[in-house]
Amino acid sequence: MVTPARPSPADDGEAAAGTVTTFDAFARFAHAAPPTPPQPGQAPRTLEERLAYHSQFVTVRTPAIESLARQVRTLMILGRHQQATARPSLIVTGPATTGKTTALLQVGRTCHLAHTRRASPGDTSVPVAYVLVPPGATAKTLAAEFARYLGIPVASRMTTAQITTAVCHTYTTAGVRLVLIDEIHRLNPRTTSGAEAADWLKDLTERVPATFVYAGIDVTASAVFTGLRGAQLAGRASLIDCGALPARTGHREPFRELIAALEAALDLTAHRTGSLPRLAPYLHERTAGRIGSLSRLIRQAAIEAILDGTERITRTLLDTIALDHLAEEHYRPRTPARRTRPGR
Repeated sequence: MVTPARPSPADDGEAAAGTVTTFDAFARFAHAAPPTPPQPGQAPRTLEERLAYHSQFVTVRTPAIESLARQVRTLMILGRHQQATARPSLIVTGPATTGKTTALLQVGRTCHLAHTRRASPGDTSVPVAYVLVPPGATAKTLAAEFARYLGIPVASRMTTAQITTAVCHTYTTAGVRLVLIDEIHRLNPRTTSGAEAADWLKDLTERVPATFVYAGIDVTASAVFTGLRGAQLAGRASLIDCGALPARTGHREPFRELIAALEAALDLTAHRTGSLPRLAPYLHERTAGRIGSLSRLIRQAAIEAILDGTERITRTLLDTIALDHLAEEHYRPRTPARRTRPGR
């Protein structure tokens, strides 16, 4: 079942990803007070507070997040005392706007907070690292991104080997136990520089005693986990598919459950509870079942409803909102051709 989780500072994982690529920024993200839905007896929020709330909104704990959290916990325990070879890893894959980055950040946040609760006073260890693969990644630029996360100084004259030594030493000393690598589809082992980057990443997994989780768009169909180099990474990784949510699975309707969870978090004064789940077929067609597109549609509609004073989300309002191009290309309302009189 899809149930509301403790909300995060931003549901739009793609937007948040670029802001948490240093340890200090990730720690602020993890500890930030999350936005909360309106509570019974709570004083009404101001217009500006409600606009800000719907801009951030809540994160719904989807099956993908649940699965990722469970498997990460298990694999971290499994690899805790493993010494001889690289630890087992995870691949989070799926089309764009299906919640991969959100899932990655939520699991990283949970791990960071769990470590903070257990840590003794003065503990300076770093439980989680979050790194974005740069476009056209080479071994050196990828190594530099890992260095940047922990503030390791990198000079232009340094070789890849020197940066790597510094990264491996610092990550091990800092006690990094979970490494989240996002936008892994940007890695292209079919090019010379991409192949070197893939080899560098494999080397890193063998030298840093951490659990690695990769996320990217349709990773299993990309060059990253195919071919000789890809097989070495894929052979150690389990797969989590963040695909679009189906309208129905057996007797359940996971997409409708997601809509209901998002509706329950709205802060609108005149919205009719249950009206959005009744629009599930329409919303599924509008968004192709993609979580990111659905969240954006509902958040944007809520903001429009506040600004125009209607304070409720209707099918008419939803029809006026332009979504991301991917969703709009999928959803093309049919407009009947104009009929003309015979002979005209």
